[in-house]
Amino acid sequence: MGLLDCEKSKSRKTDPSDPSTIKKFVDPLPIPETLKPDNYCHDKRPAKPFYSIEMCENNHRFHRDFPLTRIWGYNGTCPGPTIEVNKDTTIRIKWINNLPDKHLLPVDHTLHGCMDTPDVRTVVHLHGANVAAESDGNPEAWFAKNYSPVGPKFTRRVYEYTNHQPGGTLWYHDHAVGITRLNVYSGLAGFYLIRDRLEKRLNLPKGEYEIPIMIQDKTFNKDGSLFYPDNATPPVSKPIPSTPSFFFGNTIAVNGKLWPYLNVEPRKYRFRILNASNVSAYSISLDNNGIFTQIGTELGLLHNPVEISSFTLEPAERIDLVIDFSKYRGKEIILTNSQVGPPPGNDTAFIMKFRVILPLRYPDTSTVPEDLLPYHPVDISLAAKERTMQLDESTDRFGRVIHLLNNRMWHEPVTEIAKLDTIEIWHFVNHFNFPHSMHVHLVHFEIIGRKPFTDADFDKDGNYIFIPGNLTPPLDYERGLKDTVSATPGEVTTVAMHFKDHIGDYVWHCHVLEHEDNDMMRPLWVIK
Repeated sequence: MGLLDCEKSKSRKTDPSDPSTIKKFVDPLPIPETLKPDNYCHDKRPAKPFYSIEMCENNHRFHRDFPLTRIWGYNGTCPGPTIEVNKDTTIRIKWINNLPDKHLLPVDHTLHGCMDTPDVRTVVHLHGANVAAESDGNPEAWFAKNYSPVGPKFTRRVYEYTNHQPGGTLWYHDHAVGITRLNVYSGLAGFYLIRDRLEKRLNLPKGEYEIPIMIQDKTFNKDGSLFYPDNATPPVSKPIPSTPSFFFGNTIAVNGKLWPYLNVEPRKYRFRILNASNVSAYSISLDNNGIFTQIGTELGLLHNPVEISSFTLEPAERIDLVIDFSKYRGKEIILTNSQVGPPPGNDTAFIMKFRVILPLRYPDTSTVPEDLLPYHPVDISLAAKERTMQLDESTDRFGRVIHLLNNRMWHEPVTEIAKLDTIEIWHFVNHFNFPHSMHVHLVHFEIIGRKPFTDADFDKDGNYIFIPGNLTPPLDYERGLKDTVSATPGEVTTVAMHFKDHIGDYVWHCHVLEHEDNDMMRPLWVIK
């Protein structure tokens, strides 16, 4: 739908199920509340901040012309409140499940973890955290209301986060086995920002000029309630409900509002952008051909800033960037997406609008220095092990498509066992014609590069023959520390990671949530 069509739609009655009737850019962009610890008082931060965060049902208005929508949120908000911490300051969080007994969305009881367990279970994963295993949010460490019952790997009610890592853009979200896609889609996601001294010295845009942007696609029923399909891809006659392999929403919510606008001053702003969608990727640019100055990835600042005109975020990827609006006084600029979903997905070509209409309150003294972070890349010559990870598909006993890792299901014995303080190189071999968003818990990794593969690229045992010089380097906006990578179709995507600080039971998986819930997830052990 073009902007002219968008204007014409103003005369039509809003139907939440029909995005062509929903007025765009009429709601201001909400900014999630920054949460203070329970033991915060008189503007003093306690030595060990403590938070109690409740997961509960609430009503949320996604658009000014919508009725209220039932959502699930951390402290009842969508998205959840932002948690902001300092590097190396340990915090504790008690996650409280106060959700209803019946799920908002259709539960597929044939999936792992869903056959003889409560429909409503939660466990929180702090995505990107260097964290001890018992606070990582293992999918089987779930708990129901009042912690009764709990999953087989549940060990504690209060999680501890040491924040022993560089400043970065993390996020927290549900991770319960078999229903992650439903819980996140219902609203269980929020930002978690780590600050460090280096960032504070750099004089980047801050305060009200630093804004988190969470992008999620949604589809609604006519009454404004959330819609989620109850059948597989392709459909089956039974069982119903069955989990779809793909679900693309037909609207775009930013910080919980559909196609909002943000009024800005003619100056520099810093944006931390997160793709928190289940499946959808976004190829993002400005409709005036403007430039983004990228300063960081998921897990910290880049060595040097990079000027880019567009970038793509797969599910769970983040980017940290600056937009200078000083040249656009009085202009309106649309943040656009060229990677729209299937027809009639044209409405998802628009994300939000910037309106450069506020007066400059005082001179903009913020800067983006040439050198941001003295970065030391992983030395792949020290790698103790290489692993070839096959991304492929199979069918289950009902004839439904399932996506697998190394042709193994979630419940099968662990095959990835890494030793503490070693470097490993992983090769994701994507046999599909679409990307998979691969996430490894605990570790921070670097993308070494990619290469289209043929049978000649593997030895007799199926291991990838790694020749670094044959790889195409990562894209400009993919350099630096990451925890999620796009495993591109028909290619080997190679990453290097250093296992340090913690041992224990972790996981790695595809972050397309429908795939993760349906066996595209495997255990990962780190041992001494």
